[in-house]
Formats: sequence, C-alpha cells, structure tokens
Amino acid sequence: MKNRKNYSKEFKLDAIVLVRDQNYAVAEAARNLEVSVQILG
Repeated sequence: MKNRKNYSKEFKLDAIVLVRDQNYAVAEAARNLEVSVQILG
C-alpha cells in the first residue's frame, strides 16, 4: 500500500495562486509543481 504524501499549507497556497491569480491552467500548474493533475483537481 502506498503512503499518502502530505503537502504543506504553503505548497497548497502556492498552487492556488498559480491557478487563480496567475491564470495558469491546472495542467500547467501541476507540471510546474511536479505533481499530477489529479492532486490539484
């Protein structure tokens, strides 16, 4: 069974800023943050 990865509050807020404030597509933000699209969805 895989361990679930925990992301810091700062990481989550940075992801939100990319998508909402900097108009990144979710897929583009996921690539930049090196996570899957499903994580940001």
